[in-house]
Amino acid sequence: MKIGTQRIIENVRQDLKVNVDEKYKCAVKRFFKEKITCYGARTPIVRKIAKKYFRDVKNFDKKEIFNLSEQLLKSNYGEESTIAIEWIFGIKDRLTKTDFNIFEKWLKKYINNWGKDDDFCAHIIHPIIVRYPELVENVKLWATSKNQWVRRASAVSFIKTLGYCHTTKHNLDDIFDIAKILLYDEKDLVQKGYGWMLKSASVHHQKEVFDFVMIYKKNMPRTALRYAIEKMPKHLKNKAMDKD
Repeated sequence: MKIGTQRIIENVRQDLKVNVDEKYKCAVKRFFKEKITCYGARTPIVRKIAKKYFRDVKNFDKKEIFNLSEQLLKSNYGEESTIAIEWIFGIKDRLTKTDFNIFEKWLKKYINNWGKDDDFCAHIIHPIIVRYPELVENVKLWATSKNQWVRRASAVSFIKTLGYCHTTKHNLDDIFDIAKILLYDEKDLVQKGYGWMLKSASVHHQKEVFDFVMIYKKNMPRTALRYAIEKMPKHLKNKAMDKD
């Protein structure tokens, strides 16, 4: 890594350290069941730091940006992961189909909690599978992974958030295929992930998602079921939740 780029990493870390909020740090750690590593800087500040240094980073060669981002991901600090993901999202128009292989490696190697998972999926995986729909088949394979974060990513990667959650530009058959693979998953956060995916799809495909839920509701964990029907009218929710 060049001296200049290494200095950017050092400056990013220094900015994060001077923005530590101990009270916030304690609060953040309560959101996660698993142990997390963080500075304790508030997310809006972290995103400002990401934008501050992206002014320099955006002009680098794509490979160098990837190297910088991986250095941040490798540290395991949540805030550094946020910045890395922001930088990749900032060059999303420069991404190619083959870059997916790098992102898949990062997912399996560095993503180790739901916060990183959701951010990574929303800002890196979702944009690239929208651009290259043929990569959806690769994402579907993640649903069978032994890694719970990879399994969650197989569902959350289909979600796009613009004021409200909705699934766009994706075939419902693919979404239902993933939900069926994850149907019996024992991990609570995977259940929430595919339930969230179904909820997002229901914004524009309420009938289809409701019909799916009614077929599988006896097997679907209640956590996933509640997420899936969250945006539906009360009478449909009651019907879906009825155990008869």
